[in-house]
Amino acid sequence: MKMTVFTGFPGFIATRLMEACARKGWGLAAIVLPSEMEKAKKQAAITERRTGCAPVRLMAGDITAEGLALSGEDRLWLTGQQLVFWHLAAIYDLAVPEDIARKVNILGTQRVNELVKTLDHHLERYMYFSTAYVAGKREGLLLEDELVRPDAFKNHYEETKFEAELLVEQLKKEVPTTIVRPGIVRGHSTSGETSKFDGPYFFLNMIDRMKQLPAIPYIGRSNTAINVVPVDYILDASVYLSELKKAESATVHLTDPHPHPVEEVYRAMVHEMTGRYPKGRIPKKLAALSMTVPAIRKYLGVEAETLDYMDWQAQFDTRIAQSLLEGSGIQPADFLETIPAMVAFYEQHKKESKYHVTIA
Repeated sequence: MKMTVFTGFPGFIATRLMEACARKGWGLAAIVLPSEMEKAKKQAAITERRTGCAPVRLMAGDITAEGLALSGEDRLWLTGQQLVFWHLAAIYDLAVPEDIARKVNILGTQRVNELVKTLDHHLERYMYFSTAYVAGKREGLLLEDELVRPDAFKNHYEETKFEAELLVEQLKKEVPTTIVRPGIVRGHSTSGETSKFDGPYFFLNMIDRMKQLPAIPYIGRSNTAINVVPVDYILDASVYLSELKKAESATVHLTDPHPHPVEEVYRAMVHEMTGRYPKGRIPKKLAALSMTVPAIRKYLGVEAETLDYMDWQAQFDTRIAQSLLEGSGIQPADFLETIPAMVAFYEQHKKESKYHVTIA
């Protein structure tokens, strides 16, 4: 039986990737922080119940430690399996402090790479999750087969994921590797299910806080597109690519080939939540200034770094991804068409603290 091993479990994407792999009849294992083990056990039990899969092997470890702090028994088990290794563990917060981001995203990836190299001929594929935003502040058309250091990054998350991808790119010469660069990931296109309200959900937080106003304004003026993809597209495409020989050594943008303008998305969200359309504008500089006040950020439920993406003039090329996925029928659902499901899930769970991220 093919085994799939994950870091990043029981996170949202890793959990759902495990379920997708289980439904293909593959075995499941995960390297889990000891502090997350109880949560991981509960999630593994849910996965086993939903899919009828064999018990999930949970291995205590830490990606920032040498040898991932795995036991001798778990190391021996890994070297005896034919497996696909999925590395998703990272700090995804746009407001993450530099020291934490460097430790988890860079050192953690270095440690995982070291382990992966020891798996030798037992490794069928190393699936590394990067981000399309390794481009930093570069603008224009961003290609999948380039990894160019920008003049600057918008935050420590982008910078450390860039550095981590450099390490994985070098590894392509030694092990079969596919680098996945997702866009901004949202919940399921049909059910709306997600695990936390970040990214485009910050818009929903803000609209929800402002809906009692006589009018909800646009924030600044933007003619750029926002690239948001549903998690089901990421799952379907990633699992498909993990089996595709042609995807070996590839780097792919799992982004929306047809993204919508930021203002169009915001307009649709405001209408879905309030039945009205936005009216008037708040200058971006004024919005940015207000976001420097912690009380305002927390009240609106928005990270200040979100504003950096509202007028970023960049487009993600997807020709490699589209070529590899050709004939599979896998493509992202239209964002505007699925906003009702997204908003419905948000409205149902917006009062549950577990879905809300801590605003710095």
